[in-house]
Amino acid sequence: MTTAREIMHAGATCVKEDETLMDAALRMGELDVGALPICGPDDRLHGIITDRDIVVKCLAKGKDPHRMTAGQLAQGKPITIGADADTGQVLQMMQDHRIRRLPVIEEHRLVGMISEADLARHLSDDQVGHFVESVCAAR
Repeated sequence: MTTAREIMHAGATCVKEDETLMDAALRMGELDVGALPICGPDDRLHGIITDRDIVVKCLAKGKDPHRMTAGQLAQGKPITIGADADTGQVLQMMQDHRIRRLPVIEEHRLVGMISEADLARHLSDDQVGHFVESVCAAR
């Protein structure tokens, strides 16, 4: 049985709640990623911010990314999965919630992220195809 821990991208870099969206965008550029977990002062996961969030929820609404913070975009409780969950549970969670990135938690701490690219590297073509069909193509 393959687990979330085995397919995740370990060591996800957080953006802090009080950091600006400009800080988040710069960090995304440095890391060549399209999303970052948002962490509070307790280093616990409070949300996820994507490059699309910055464009749609800040720039397109005429807001200033130098003033708006990542925490202002953190809405609701993030969807997560335990590090020991099997890949079937990972796929089901991502499909059920129609998400492309899934934070991996162990002992209430963020230990990694699973993205579409991680799925493509570790799962069969059939599994990835079904994921794309159910999550991406139906949007």
